[in-house]
Amino acid sequence: MAHEHLIQYTCQQVGTFFPGMDPTVLQGIIAHHWDATMARLQACIDKVKMWPQGQFNHLNSSQYCQYLYFLSNTIWREDRGGEALGVATRLFLLNKALNGIDLFYEIAMPDVFFIGHSVGIVLAKATYGNYLVLYQNCTVGKNHGVAPVLGDGVIMYPNSAIIGRCRIGANTAVSQGTGVINRDTPGECMVFAGTAGELTIKAAKRPLIDDFFRH
Repeated sequence: MAHEHLIQYTCQQVGTFFPGMDPTVLQGIIAHHWDATMARLQACIDKVKMWPQGQFNHLNSSQYCQYLYFLSNTIWREDRGGEALGVATRLFLLNKALNGIDLFYEIAMPDVFFIGHSVGIVLAKATYGNYLVLYQNCTVGKNHGVAPVLGDGVIMYPNSAIIGRCRIGANTAVSQGTGVINRDTPGECMVFAGTAGELTIKAAKRPLIDDFFRH
């Protein structure tokens, strides 16, 4: 899809779900931040092994989810005026409505990340390392106002959570249904739910993150 058509497509979605903004203003703000957004998005897509390099498919829901994040975040980073903030807010809400993800535009996601399935993902204002993998119903959250710190190459499988005062070492994979709460991990490991709320941590036999990304 040509960029002018994709801009119009995005504007039509925003206007349908969240009317009330002048369409000319909406389109102008998105167009102004278009090149910076697409440069960030394409750099991310090109690192994901399962996605063809040099392409963006607006009908791939994971790619479109990440597109809406990069667009809203780029607008917020570069232009925090009243009308621009209104556009960023609408794009955040559109992403939530279309893809079931709670990913606020102020959150600093890494340059390269991959969303397997977006539904049910909730992300707090935490520290996210590069080469992050997220699957459905995973949560990164604060506990008593303290947010986790995730190293590079963290994988969160479905229904996993990282909450509170956690330092998650590089190349940690959190298994399905496992919650890491106020705990650290050493990295280069897989984390499983143990008994009585404890965790079982096993050394990774190989870097699982290599299954997802080009380096």
